[in-house]
Amino acid sequence: MLRNSFKSAAAIAALVVASGLSANAAQLSGDARAAIPRDVQQLVVIDYRQMQNSPTAMQLRDRVMPPDLRQFDEALRRSGLNENHDVDQLAFALFRPNQAQEDVTTVGIAQGQFPIDDIMAKFKKGAVKPKLIRTNKVYPMGKTGFVLCFVDQSTMVFGQSDAVKASLDARDGQVQSLLNNSSLMDAMKTVDSEDLWSVLDAKGTQNMMKQVLGEAGSMADYESVRKRLQTSYYSMNFQHGVKFDLTIQTGDAFAAATVSSLLNAAVVYRRMTGDETEKTAMSGTDVTSSSGKLAIHFAASDNDFASLLKSQLFQSMVR
Repeated sequence: MLRNSFKSAAAIAALVVASGLSANAAQLSGDARAAIPRDVQQLVVIDYRQMQNSPTAMQLRDRVMPPDLRQFDEALRRSGLNENHDVDQLAFALFRPNQAQEDVTTVGIAQGQFPIDDIMAKFKKGAVKPKLIRTNKVYPMGKTGFVLCFVDQSTMVFGQSDAVKASLDARDGQVQSLLNNSSLMDAMKTVDSEDLWSVLDAKGTQNMMKQVLGEAGSMADYESVRKRLQTSYYSMNFQHGVKFDLTIQTGDAFAAATVSSLLNAAVVYRRMTGDETEKTAMSGTDVTSSSGKLAIHFAASDNDFASLLKSQLFQSMVR
């Protein structure tokens, strides 16, 4: 239940806490948004300060940090940054380099106050030479296979070479950027002040709901409305317990009501068949629909969420 949504949020949150960084806000600057290609399937952004201050988020890290995010974490640590002070926000954009294809790639974007002169001096001392993409200097990040580029004094893009090149192409106006994606820009307005937030396009939303519903996702009722799922956005807040909110926009009251019914059925099933921890978790889950929007809300105390982290239900969510 809610497995892919929790998986995305939990895994990225785990990376944040593992990095041990601090932050001021989880909003992306205009420069950072301009460095994200337009055809984003999912964007995740993190507020380090709130995450670092949450013991629950620390437990989340221990449970679910996957190998691919460990690579990002290691790449950041080797980049020459002082991870305790330099990075304020971290974003991951899963995007399609070619809209005609289904393949996606990921680029990381870090915001903060970077001691660029010190980092460049470290690169020079280590005989690390950049590759030029137009006027942009792209540096390898140790032996991690990732590269980085400072697009300005407070914004760094990093990831695989092809992903960083696509990011720089967007930032330099060679291709359209996230700033040209009105549906996701509008979706961001609702969640971009939260501790951890994410927006997904139609394809990302449909994939997410397919996994959220599990076997119910193969039912005829869901297939009849799947293509009407337009965009979605979710947030996690760790300031007073754990709160998770997911909204899916369908533009169609019937589609929202249909998916809401399927999700409510899954929640009821878990309440009836799960152990005490799972029943507690499901009692904190509400699914509603109104005016073409589907809303899922989950809330738990720190203690209840700590128990949920150890449960079979949670492990199935983040597997």
